[in-house]
Amino acid sequence: MLETPVVVKVHEGLHARPATQFAKLAKGFSCSLAIGRGETWTDAKSAVKLMLLGVKQNERIVLRAEGEDEREAMGRLAEFLADETIAAPASSDSGSTGSVASHNAQPVRGDAANESLSAVQGQSLKGIAASEGLAFGNTFAYFREEIVADRQFVAPHEVEDELSRFGTALEDTLRAMLAPRADAGEHEEIFAAIADVARSDDFAGAIRALVASRWSAEAATLKCGMDLAIAFATLPDEYLRSRADDIRGLTRSIAATLLGKQQSSLGDLPGPCIVVAEDLSAPDLARADLANILGIVCTSGSATSHVAIIARTHGIPAILGVAADRDALRAASRAAIDGCSGEVWLDHAPELERSMSKRLEAQREVDVALLAYRDVEPQTQGGRKIQVAANLGSLAEIEAAQRVGAMGVGLFRTELLFLDQRCVPSEDEQYEAYATLARAFAPQPVIIRTLDAGADKPLPGIRFPEEENPFLGWRGIRMCLDCPEIFEPQLRALLRAAVHGNLWVMIPMVDDVEEVRRVKSMLARLSAELTTRGIAHAQPKLGIMIETPAAVLIADDLAKEVEFFSIGTNDLTQYIMAVDRMNPQLASLYRTDHPAVLKAIRMVCDAAHRANISVGVCGEAASRPDMIPTLVRLGVDELSMSPSAILRAKKVITEIAGERRDAA
Repeated sequence: MLETPVVVKVHEGLHARPATQFAKLAKGFSCSLAIGRGETWTDAKSAVKLMLLGVKQNERIVLRAEGEDEREAMGRLAEFLADETIAAPASSDSGSTGSVASHNAQPVRGDAANESLSAVQGQSLKGIAASEGLAFGNTFAYFREEIVADRQFVAPHEVEDELSRFGTALEDTLRAMLAPRADAGEHEEIFAAIADVARSDDFAGAIRALVASRWSAEAATLKCGMDLAIAFATLPDEYLRSRADDIRGLTRSIAATLLGKQQSSLGDLPGPCIVVAEDLSAPDLARADLANILGIVCTSGSATSHVAIIARTHGIPAILGVAADRDALRAASRAAIDGCSGEVWLDHAPELERSMSKRLEAQREVDVALLAYRDVEPQTQGGRKIQVAANLGSLAEIEAAQRVGAMGVGLFRTELLFLDQRCVPSEDEQYEAYATLARAFAPQPVIIRTLDAGADKPLPGIRFPEEENPFLGWRGIRMCLDCPEIFEPQLRALLRAAVHGNLWVMIPMVDDVEEVRRVKSMLARLSAELTTRGIAHAQPKLGIMIETPAAVLIADDLAKEVEFFSIGTNDLTQYIMAVDRMNPQLASLYRTDHPAVLKAIRMVCDAAHRANISVGVCGEAASRPDMIPTLVRLGVDELSMSPSAILRAKKVITEIAGERRDAA
C-alpha cells in the first residue's frame, strides 16, 4: 500500500467537473484508491463521494493506493491533483458577446458597467452579481408546478416494471440534456459531469435500491434526489453547495418524465427575453437556445452555480439570489438588469433603457477595440516589437490560439501527448502531432518543449524512482538523456516535422553546457541516419528553458550553444526563492516580481542579447498586465501565454512608453 500527501491545486478544488474527471481516471486502474481529508476517507472512484468530501483548492489531502498498479495510479492521480489548470470555471471576461444584437439587450462588462443605474430609475431589487453585463427586454416567467408522486409503494410483482420505467426515464432525461448542440461549448463538461452523477451508485443506485424494496419509481427518485441535494446543500463550501441546484433539476426532470407531466421548458422561449425564475439548473439551460436568453434573474442560486458559469461563458448577464416575491416576478412583463451591481428593475421607465443603451454602445466600442488587436504585431511606443505567442498543451487548442491572433506557439508541452495514452506514443504518432502544429502556424515559430517529466509528474510507460524531492530530482533533460529509447524517437519526430513549418525545439531543466552539447550531438547523429534512410527532415532551431539558478549564472556560456532562451518563470521563481510553489503557506514568498527574480531575468536577457539570440518568457508572469511592462523593459523579446490572455497582452505592450530600462 502506498500513501502520499498532496496539495490540491485543481481550480476551486474537487467540484463536479474535476471530481468526475478524477473518478474516471481512477477507474482506469485496478488497485483500490482512496482520498483522506482529515479523519474522513472516501472512495476515489466515486465522483459523488469526492464532491461530498468537499476538498478545496490549496488543501492538503492524503492519497492512498493498494494493488498491482498502485505506483502508476499514485503518480497519475497526484499529477492530476497538482494541476491548477484543470477545470477552471469560465470567467466573465471570456470575450463572448452574448445576446442578439438586433434586440435591445447586450451584455456589458468592465468600466462601462461600474456605475449604478439607480440614479436613473429609483428603487431596484438586489441580488448576487453572478455574470457581468447590462440587459433589458421582455420577460419569460419560468415557474414550474410542484411534482408529487401519485403513490409511494408498489406491489411485489410491479418491482421489475418500476425498475425498467426508472431506467428509461433516466436515460431519456440524460439523452435530452446531452444532445449535441451548436452553442454547447465549454459547458458540455458540466452536463457530462451531471450525467455521471445521475448514473452513479449514490443517485441511480440508491433509487434502484429503494425501488427494489417496493417504492414506486417516482417516490424513490424524489426521495433520493432530495437526500442527495440536502447533502450538497449542507456543505460548508459555497461552490459545492451550489451543486444541489443541479441535483434538484435532474430529479425534477426524471420524476416529471415518470409521471408523464409536460414541464415548461426553456426550449419554449418565444424570442430574445430575460428569464425570471425561482431557480434554474444546468439541465434547464441544456434545453434552451442560449442566443434567446438576454439575461437571467433567479430568487435562488449563487455565483458559483453551474447556471452562473454557463451564463459567464456565453456573456449572459445574470443576477441570482434576488430578494423578490415570486408573484411580482411572474407578473412583470419587462425587466432590466445590471450584472455588475446585482440590481434588477421590473417594469421600469423608458429612461433606464436609454441610459443602458448608451452604456452598451460604449462597451461595444471597448470590445471592438480589443478585438482589433487580433492581427496586430505589437510594439512599444518606442518602436520595439514584441512577439506574443500561445502556450498550448494539445492540438485541440490550436483554433482558440488562432482566433485571437497568436503569433505562433511559445510553448507546446509534449508530456500531455504521453499522458493521453497508457504507453509511450510512437515516433509516427508524435510526428503527426508536431507536423500538425507546424503547419497550423507557419510561417510563425512553433516552440516544442521536449519531454518534461519526472517523479513530480510521472507518465505511463516510464518507470520513475521514488524520490524525497522530485522537483530537484530525475526529471526533464536529465531523465531524457538517460533514456535514449524514449528521447531519440521524439527527436526524430521533431526533425521530420520541421519540414512542415518554422519548428523550434526547446530543452527543459538545463543546468550544464554539457547537457546541451549532448542533445546537439544526438540531433546531428539522428539527422544523418534520416538522411541515409532517405527520410525528409530539417534542422529546427535549438533553444533551452531557463528555469534553474545554475542556468542563470552560466547564461553567457549557454547562449553560445543555442539559438534562443525561454524563461520558465514558474520554476525559476520557485528555485530562486527556495519556495515550494505547491505549498499554500508559502504563497506570500512565491513572487515573480521579487527583486531577486527580476535580477535573474535581467541577467538572462543581457546574456542572450550579447550573443544575439532571442529570449522569451513562457511562465505565468508573461500574461500578467502588471508584469508585462517590467519584462519588456528587462529585455524580453517574446511573451507566451494562454490564448485567452493574448489580446489584452498585445494592448498592454502598445501602451508601454519608451525603450528598455532597468526594473530591478
